[in-house]
Amino acid sequence: MDELLKTAIKKYALQNAVRYKGKANPGAVIGKVLAENPRLRENAKEISSEALKVVKEINKLPLEKQEKKLQELAPELLEKKEKAEKDIFEFLNIREGQKVITAFPPEPSKYPHIGHAKAIIVNYELAKRHNGTFYLRFEDTNPELADDEFYRIHLDNYKWLGIVPDKIDYASDFMEEFYRYAEKIINENHAYVCSCKQETIKENRKNGTECEHRYRQPDKNLELWQQMPKAKAGKYVLRLKGHMQSPNSTLRDPVIFRVVDESHPRKKKKYRLWPNYDFESAIMDGIEGITHRLRSKEFELRNELQRLIQTMAGFPETNIYEFARFNLEGVESSGRVIREKMQKKQLIGWDDPSLTTIVALRRRGFLPQAIKEFVLSTGLTKTESVLTWDDLIVHNRRLLDAKCNRYFFVENPKEIKIENAPEQSCELKLHPEFKDRGARKFKTKDRFYVAEKDLKEFKEGKLIRLMDCLNFARKKGKFVFDSLEYDKYKKHGDKIIHWLPVQKGLVKVEVLMPDKKTAKGLAEPLVKNLKVGDIVQFTRFGFCKLDSKKVDKLVFWYTHG
Repeated sequence: MDELLKTAIKKYALQNAVRYKGKANPGAVIGKVLAENPRLRENAKEISSEALKVVKEINKLPLEKQEKKLQELAPELLEKKEKAEKDIFEFLNIREGQKVITAFPPEPSKYPHIGHAKAIIVNYELAKRHNGTFYLRFEDTNPELADDEFYRIHLDNYKWLGIVPDKIDYASDFMEEFYRYAEKIINENHAYVCSCKQETIKENRKNGTECEHRYRQPDKNLELWQQMPKAKAGKYVLRLKGHMQSPNSTLRDPVIFRVVDESHPRKKKKYRLWPNYDFESAIMDGIEGITHRLRSKEFELRNELQRLIQTMAGFPETNIYEFARFNLEGVESSGRVIREKMQKKQLIGWDDPSLTTIVALRRRGFLPQAIKEFVLSTGLTKTESVLTWDDLIVHNRRLLDAKCNRYFFVENPKEIKIENAPEQSCELKLHPEFKDRGARKFKTKDRFYVAEKDLKEFKEGKLIRLMDCLNFARKKGKFVFDSLEYDKYKKHGDKIIHWLPVQKGLVKVEVLMPDKKTAKGLAEPLVKNLKVGDIVQFTRFGFCKLDSKKVDKLVFWYTHG
């Protein structure tokens, strides 16, 4: 491996360590190196090996020394970090005292995922940093998709994330306003009623061919508009007069109102004439007086159309900025695909542990603060980026590491006898840094449970340590006590493992893993005192959240390692 590559690994490991209080994450370092030079992906295995080695060494250093080394090796990375933390909204050039009103407008048609979390957090943060106003607006003018369940879950999820809107609006409450603005633009000859078949409209828009109804007089369009609520669904639509030859296809006389017979979850059958997304969104921005909106790049083409609608309606234009959409690598976020997978029993539900829906992350044990830190760390760039679970996990692990008590859970436990082991009382801290939390106490003799995978790795004659208990070795097929002192293990030992004494009161535990396989085993008696929702660290296994208490076992969900 050449020196330039080694230097790149070292500087990004130092940057990551400094950013996360002295603990670098190998996955994040590898991601940075490969992002800087994608051609190196074919050497990913070699880079991964070097990154693990470098991170291990750097994590041993105190934070002050890490900062000093980063200052010497790549001071620009320190400067970039400080600038990013200063204000990620700096590019908007908002003046002190300038009026700021932001909004996040979800459609209540599916469960929100981490992409929604980013959009709502950045809009909320922008408003709060400028003493502004933040609207949560349900864009619920498609009765075919809106559902009571989704209103509830959005409100619950955003509350959990710490979002407190200044006002909650429902677009369906503004139907009369939509009609009033529609009539305004009809009267001003900016819209016309079209009776072409859907296929014809689609073909003409594709070819840039103007509709024969485009030049009908405003009074006739108004007359037909007033007939639409009683007309058969599909007979008429209201179309905006855009630009049929525009390279931006959204401007080619889009449909802005149509008749829908589906019952609405909030308005039932009160209305049949519903605005399409672009009209509704643009008018609502105008009604609420939204000054700034940050949203993902998938809406970029619609920006020009929505600003045109605002101009025609007589509203000032909302300042909209699109940032790159992101999803975690290999994670499905499409509501349609998730529903199909649920029907095929490929997913548990919207909270399946493989998903990044807020309910799934919450149930697994991700913290709101970690999600906030993660989405803000991705910035507001327009450049597409591929993120991994590790990018999110590093934020959550830092918070959980300081918060969670430690316990022993032995997966696939196998009983061993350690000959000549003395009787003793072992005391292990609930948390290594907080003595006031108390300790777990075990009485041990010569019989222990160890994990099956550890048992398979015991080598003849090698010194093994039962964590905070004793040292032993495998000799001629038997396990023989060697010593109690950690110092002896430190000089001659092969590995440290967790364990449980063979005793009454051990607890059966199941852990649902992200791949939906279940890890089964035994945990120490103290876990009986945990409450549903508590997150713990099972030593050498990972962070886990207690999901339910059964009569004969505790069921956890695996958060991450």
